[in-house]
Amino acid sequence: MKKILVASNNPGKLKEIQGILKGYQLVTLKDINCKIEVNEDQETFEGNAKKKAKEIAELTNMPCIADDSGLCIEAFKGWPGVHTARFLGENATPTERNEAILEKMKNLKQEQRKAKVVCAVVYYEEGKFVVARGEISGKIAQQPKGKNGFGFDPIFELENGKTYAELSQKEKNEMSHRKKALENLEKQLTNK
Repeated sequence: MKKILVASNNPGKLKEIQGILKGYQLVTLKDINCKIEVNEDQETFEGNAKKKAKEIAELTNMPCIADDSGLCIEAFKGWPGVHTARFLGENATPTERNEAILEKMKNLKQEQRKAKVVCAVVYYEEGKFVVARGEISGKIAQQPKGKNGFGFDPIFELENGKTYAELSQKEKNEMSHRKKALENLEKQLTNK
């Protein structure tokens, strides 16, 4: 079984990736005692994921999967986008970020709350990139709902009226933006 390094220490994200990419032996940065922090300063999700995958693969001499994902709100021309995790600064909690988004949107009507979540996943090995993307459309809920998931999951509402955080891990893995990106990536890796 091929060993691939996953460039993340986010336990929620790791669980999702492991639940989808079952045909590989996935190891984490923590597993190999690597404490690298890649500065995500690119203008696109793909750019950030490519930068992370390449830097970490070259440092560790292992094939690497990296991703970047975020929330894109239509009424704000895609904001916070690639800055989803950092728009309030490096030390802000997911709860603080979600509260800031809800505050900014408090006067918007339902039809103005459209959003999508985007995930770019990149595999890098020996100078070659494999890039995949996944998106899910929905809207920003009026208030946080649900106890599962991580990040913006409590405020991202699907077309069925449930937030990501109201889904079980299994339900989310069956339809998430990350699943779409990872399935696309897996197809490309299988056909390499």
